[in-house]
Amino acid sequence: MTSPTLHDRLHSGPPLLLDGAVGTELNRRGVDTRLPLWSTWALIEAPEVLAAIHSDYVAAGAEVLTANTFRTHRRSLRKAEMGEQSAALTKQAVEIAREAAGGHAGVWVAGSVAPLEDCYEPGLVPAASSLRDEHREIVTHLQQAGVDLFLVETMNSIREAVAATEAALEAGLPTIVGLVCGREPFLLSGEPVREAVGVLDSMGPDGIVINCTPTPDIRVSLREVMDHTELPTGAYGNVGYVDEEQGWVNTDSVEPSAYARHAEGWLQMGARLIGSCCGTGPAHTAELRRLLDT
Repeated sequence: MTSPTLHDRLHSGPPLLLDGAVGTELNRRGVDTRLPLWSTWALIEAPEVLAAIHSDYVAAGAEVLTANTFRTHRRSLRKAEMGEQSAALTKQAVEIAREAAGGHAGVWVAGSVAPLEDCYEPGLVPAASSLRDEHREIVTHLQQAGVDLFLVETMNSIREAVAATEAALEAGLPTIVGLVCGREPFLLSGEPVREAVGVLDSMGPDGIVINCTPTPDIRVSLREVMDHTELPTGAYGNVGYVDEEQGWVNTDSVEPSAYARHAEGWLQMGARLIGSCCGTGPAHTAELRRLLDT
């Protein structure tokens, strides 16, 4: 699939279906996800489980597979004395996703560009020079590995969202930006969603979404996004809660059919991209597929 085809898909036809969680699904299947490496352990210890998860999302109807690169940037790997393996592990993650997507028309592979530090601790966002250089490095690794698009996701501050988006746009691939919020339309940094959207909109990404926000709380922030951009918008919410050692605790507080009912509301608002985040799995994607095909 070429980039113009993906661009057209974002702007016309039925909404685009992203996959669901990878890290928490690895944990659900018994793979070690302890911090600081989180889902990256699977690349080292359980690549076959990771491959099965991607394949299950394809079978469930996902059109975008997100490569397991959320924690393959140098900064996170350095905490486990593996910083020099960033390029190799990023390439491996993309190859595993690409193999799962292979042979299925209309399935793209996204490279996850995550916050350099903790998603839920905006006070830890690094200095501007580090943001610029380190996001450029992971974007370069992803581009060299052959991703179709960048998913700049779970951005908790405007300045890191801007730095990561700038790096992705410089690489010339389609770029979707995801913001993480609480119950009100503010990033976890306390900055208004409308302010973040205004800055990002002027940069010209291919879409802006709300992600890894509690599913029942997404609507208010998504409304704010839609009110301040003409770009394609959407959402993928989480189910569960943060854990300081494992990174996430899975719950069944929003089971697949209930999740799809929330997503139906987002679609009625005009969402062009939907998916699911931490705590969800292929069953949630399958319900979203049924919703879109109805």
